[in-house]
Amino acid sequence: MKNELAIGIIGAGGFAVFAATAFLKLKDIKIAAISDIDEQAGQTLAAELNAKFYSDYRELLTDIRIDLVYIATPPFLHFEISKKALLAGNHVICEKPAGLKTSEAEELKILAATLKLLYVVNLMQRYNPLYKVVKSIIQEKILGNFLHGFFENYASDENLNEEHWFWDETKSGGIFIEHGVHFFDMFSGWLGNGKVINALQIQRENDKAVIFDRAQATVSYEGGIVNFYHGFDQPKILDRQEMRLEFERGDITLYGWIPVGMKLHGLLKKEQLKMLHDLIGSFSIVEHDHTNEPYKKVRGRFLDIMYNDHVTIEWGSSLEKENRYQQMLTDMLWDQWSWIRDKDHIRSVNDDNAVESIRMAEHAKKIAQKL
Repeated sequence: MKNELAIGIIGAGGFAVFAATAFLKLKDIKIAAISDIDEQAGQTLAAELNAKFYSDYRELLTDIRIDLVYIATPPFLHFEISKKALLAGNHVICEKPAGLKTSEAEELKILAATLKLLYVVNLMQRYNPLYKVVKSIIQEKILGNFLHGFFENYASDENLNEEHWFWDETKSGGIFIEHGVHFFDMFSGWLGNGKVINALQIQRENDKAVIFDRAQATVSYEGGIVNFYHGFDQPKILDRQEMRLEFERGDITLYGWIPVGMKLHGLLKKEQLKMLHDLIGSFSIVEHDHTNEPYKKVRGRFLDIMYNDHVTIEWGSSLEKENRYQQMLTDMLWDQWSWIRDKDHIRSVNDDNAVESIRMAEHAKKIAQKL
């Protein structure tokens, strides 16, 4: 068993550069080769990483030094390159989505299993410490049962000109598929499998191209519903994301598309407040109404709610964003590499995530009313 992992990167854009930096934080990782149709970008990155440059990615796939191929191209190329990489005997980590269709993700999952190779899409939200905190709060019912949630993504289009592949659904798959898969997967990890019950897309008035810049979907989960909204309309300085989950005894709000900050407001028994301390360590208490009586009693959903503390707490900081983002990529690679070395290792993200996230996204796109 090799102790080193040699990676070939296909696509030399800004995110590939960022990912390479994160990967190299792990000991015994080597970036062996780079490929991009933009020779200047590819050669520049290859020189920085002391890697070999290939103008044709198919030549990179024949490089016998490479163990794993990392794909960071526009989405319409993901399926084709992933399939060829697997057939060439390489493990594969691909940026989201797996492809433009659920059937493509399913084919890649089967192919990888047949060849006993790694295939995974980088749905890295599950490597965020805050993801795990929220999952524990849900599982332990610290705030009771889930009722409702939302994700609002007020994103920037400042660097997306009219000719950018993002607006071309034959290349990106559209907002649900190119962008929404991250958040469909995140909420499914928290709440179980969901079903899209309503969706719409809104077209921007534009003389040069057909551009759908806003998309919304409503998804039903056990116990409640979640509304997802993505809009790409604003200057970067206004870029903002927020998600909230409401429960019987309070709510959680997360900030940023890579959440680095959390606010929790709720009614807690003293043992539940201790559980929060054990989960996340120190946090700032913004408001705290504590009773020295055994319990206070209120009612909701026709039931008595007993509590000791009515609190609002905050944890995390936006200053952590860059480091958090990079650490998530490092943790993702470590998790997948652990499986390559030991097939009994249970991964946080596997090929099922690739299939199910795009299944939900494709369903949302299929039923979306276009306005």
